[in-house]
Amino acid sequence: MKRISIQHATEYSFSEPVEFREHRLLLRPREGHDIRIVASKLEVNLAHELKWYRDVYGNSVGVLRLTERGTHLRIASEVELEHYQTRPLDFIVDERVLTFPFVFEPEDRLDLLPYRTHIWPNNIDSLKQWVAQFWRPGQSIETYVLLTQMSQKIVSEFQYRMREDPGVQAPIDTLTEGSGSCRDFAALFIEACRYLGLAARFVSGYLHNPGSTQHGSTHAWSEVYLPGAGWIGFDNTSGQVAGAAHIATAVHRHPEAVPPVSGSFVSHQPVQTDMSVQVSVREIAG
Repeated sequence: MKRISIQHATEYSFSEPVEFREHRLLLRPREGHDIRIVASKLEVNLAHELKWYRDVYGNSVGVLRLTERGTHLRIASEVELEHYQTRPLDFIVDERVLTFPFVFEPEDRLDLLPYRTHIWPNNIDSLKQWVAQFWRPGQSIETYVLLTQMSQKIVSEFQYRMREDPGVQAPIDTLTEGSGSCRDFAALFIEACRYLGLAARFVSGYLHNPGSTQHGSTHAWSEVYLPGAGWIGFDNTSGQVAGAAHIATAVHRHPEAVPPVSGSFVSHQPVQTDMSVQVSVREIAG
């Protein structure tokens, strides 16, 4: 078990006072058998109202309503948690899905439909060409080997780069440019899995891995549903299975749907804006 402290501060500055619309916060880690939150605190520098709810994916969503105008908005989250996942490869899939291709049970097909539906259907031809190096119709391959080869190929074939631009690159752009951010790599992997008929979803969270360039930052990876084992995480930036270094805050079928902080403002005159984000993820003594 590891005890981890996460600090996440998002700050907005404006040249003139503005009126803030509702903000949506996805900053609280997803608790379960592997993660337990010990303490948490959220500070906002302006007068506000805050309510929490769980969405259809089980994410903890904070709805922030700011009740005063201002030129500076700071939203700071502090969380201390216990992480119990130490053996990410210790899972057993159903015998029926050990080898790909396989067919989902009828009850699973209905529940998994959103995770098997393409976000970028016009990218299918490009995905087909890329996936062909791992599997072609008529072939049989171990399911976990197929997924691992695809994830590790992204790491070896594409150049990682941080992108400050909002949103996610379409897979065809990542394939064409040969580069992308963690969220772009996850989106490519997810759409490739969906081309194969597998169920995959996007994960947003944090990474605690001092040996990684993404350590101490927000991070994105993917999960694939394997009957018998459940949702298995694949970090498409490192090529590893998600485990003790990964702390999920939100999951969604759409890669653009779960930014940590989102919202808007209104101004009746031109205004200059600036945003900064500071993230710290560190292990602390138990």
